[in-house]
Amino acid sequence: MISVLTPDDPRIVHAVSELQHLVQLRYPVAWFDVSPGQDPAGTYLRATVDVPDTDEVIKLVIDRLVELQVDEQLPIYFIPLRPRERVIAELKGHPLLDKRRRRVVRLSHTLR
Repeated sequence: MISVLTPDDPRIVHAVSELQHLVQLRYPVAWFDVSPGQDPAGTYLRATVDVPDTDEVIKLVIDRLVELQVDEQLPIYFIPLRPRERVIAELKGHPLLDKRRRRVVRLSHTLR
């Protein structure tokens, strides 16, 4: 069973630093947020990286993350995110959303 440790525990601090380093080797402008979480209990490391697919980021840390969780029994979890601006820009150009937007506009004109 993974023990409950706080984000300021030296083992967690070292693990977080190690995972951040793995990401920053490939994405030096990535930014991070570390916080305690409850579901499951542990420390959550969120990495925001401007990439088309966050799977690229997970591949950088997954082997070490499993070692930290399984072998070292550290309750640390990694969540890759994309910047909000990138997501919004991609959604604006999504064909399905464009169709819905046009349909809503047409409906609003007929209701007047």
